[in-house]
Amino acid sequence: MTLSQLVSGLREKGHRVQVVRPLQAQESGEPKASSETISVFGLPIPRYPDLRFGLPSRNRLIHAWQASPPDIVHVATEGPLGLSAIRAAKVLGIPTTSTFHTNFHSYSEHYNARFATRIVLAFLRWIHNQTRCTMAPTRELADELAGEGFKNMNVFGRGVNLKVFNQQARDENLRKRWGAETNAPVVIHVSRLAAEKNYELLNKAYSLIRYSRPDARFVIVGSGPLDKKLKRDFPYAIFPGSIPLENREELARHYASADAFLYPSKTETYGNVATEAMACGNALVGFDYASPGQHVQHGQNGLVADLQDDDSFLKHSLEIATNDTLRRQLGNAAAAYSPTFDWQPIVNRFEGILEQTING
Repeated sequence: MTLSQLVSGLREKGHRVQVVRPLQAQESGEPKASSETISVFGLPIPRYPDLRFGLPSRNRLIHAWQASPPDIVHVATEGPLGLSAIRAAKVLGIPTTSTFHTNFHSYSEHYNARFATRIVLAFLRWIHNQTRCTMAPTRELADELAGEGFKNMNVFGRGVNLKVFNQQARDENLRKRWGAETNAPVVIHVSRLAAEKNYELLNKAYSLIRYSRPDARFVIVGSGPLDKKLKRDFPYAIFPGSIPLENREELARHYASADAFLYPSKTETYGNVATEAMACGNALVGFDYASPGQHVQHGQNGLVADLQDDDSFLKHSLEIATNDTLRRQLGNAAAAYSPTFDWQPIVNRFEGILEQTING
């Protein structure tokens, strides 16, 4: 989502942007190349067979970029394809930048591989330090990575498409299909359904809410490795499945038709879903880091808990569900705050970092 917004934003500003990406499972045929896209072969991502990561393509990129050299190469993912791009650019003398999108190293403890945390972090540092600049979505994360030896850190945030994600997307008919009465709270959660998203805490929060508000309804949007398990753990919840990237209006309709968004994850680099939910008028409960830490003024446009304080998260979740007046006030305040999420200044910031790197 972030990459698509940056690409379209830069093209609207008159830049020529070429995206290098792996062929996905639903695509047939051989990789192709044009002025806008270079596709390469890929393999399924473990636990996500529908998604592919790109295979090494250094020589192919050298050949393509010799014929039409870019001014700069930006690496959005740290896999084999990203490393190929860095090495191809180095051969051709093209400057490179990168973004740190995902806390892969912090996922280790959620997959019984805590021993791998330092190894994965070292690998990520090795890749990013081969570029002239690594961008993080928050100053907090940039400082943390700098402390771990990542060089030349910079910051550009994330935005929300406010033409799509807003309170006007609310659909009373959808609420009726969910079985929600007029004043009943609908609690929504949108995410990849994976172990690192802290669903044990979400289950505790939902259980407390169900006891105090039997009329509450629960919606969990997404797909992932835990899909079947979560449907067993949350038999009372509604699971619409994953909503495709190209159908953002449908996702906005789900957010806006709910009333509160619970976000228990502790492994985010940013968390776009939190700001999307806020823009749609959801009262947000999260932890005081990443996007909630950056945008939520506690008690004014949402509620946040200290990162190590699960009990406060549960308390805030129950308060949001049982206090109808507070829930509406926080949701409306979150929507009123949403112009802060506009993508244009963020695209401008990204453009400025690229230009500075080229000229530096």
